[in-house]
Amino acid sequence: MLYRLNLSINYKFQRPVGGGRQLLRITPADLPGLQEVQQCTVMVTPPALERSNFADFFGTEVIQLVLPAGLREVRFDMKARVLRHASASLLDLSSPISRLADEIQAVTDLGPNSPHHFLPPSLRIPVDDQIASYALANCPKGATANQVVEALGKALHRDMLFDAEATEVDTPAAEAFAGRRGVCQDFSQIMISALRSLGIPAGYVSGFLRTVPPPGKPRLEGADAMHAWVRAWTGTEAGWCEYDPTNACFVSADHVTIGYGRDYADTAPITGSMRVDGSQSGRHSVDIIAVD
Repeated sequence: MLYRLNLSINYKFQRPVGGGRQLLRITPADLPGLQEVQQCTVMVTPPALERSNFADFFGTEVIQLVLPAGLREVRFDMKARVLRHASASLLDLSSPISRLADEIQAVTDLGPNSPHHFLPPSLRIPVDDQIASYALANCPKGATANQVVEALGKALHRDMLFDAEATEVDTPAAEAFAGRRGVCQDFSQIMISALRSLGIPAGYVSGFLRTVPPPGKPRLEGADAMHAWVRAWTGTEAGWCEYDPTNACFVSADHVTIGYGRDYADTAPITGSMRVDGSQSGRHSVDIIAVD
């Protein structure tokens, strides 16, 4: 599927800011055989004093900015054209979960896609006994890793309520799980914690999701969304698979990837520091338009 993407992020400040440095992770990734970025531009208004690009350890493209002092407003606009392919195979080539530990131990590579980075606790996803107990209760006996991923994703979709007002960006996964409410970030981080507790390496994926309006309803401009889902290492032969627990489905051509990490902290769209005196407000909008 060929998409035209538009993302706008706008911040307004009560008083002029003292300048700062920002890191943006908002551009779609080039993923051979899965996703091709045909065109991508990012405009910063007003222009940054300094601007550079680099790829972080996990391969996500990062835009580094030095912003001037005195700003009352700053805006980031990303426009891209992306060709996204569906998953290559629906066959379950994953290993039985009982063999996964031996296969992980046999991996000697420590590159960005090594399963070793995605099994221990991470900054936003510490060990949680309640989530681990839930994972064990919803793990099918004798299942393959792929079957466990799907079972846990469906269980969370069944037992949790999507509620945009229930959590904040820094709400711990354990708190969101205890309330059984949250957004895609919460669903994903809870599922990652659950998978890791079962010995399945799992990480966080940031990206975009194309939404489809109900039959007979018009498509609303800006109604698409930045999104998050899960990737799990399911064995030597199958490698990584991706699952969206918010929507209870394996990732498809409706998902456009920005980047990978251990949790939200590795993939947050905007990080950095800025000297601010007073309140601030922000908003963002996303459009994903199918070209063909």
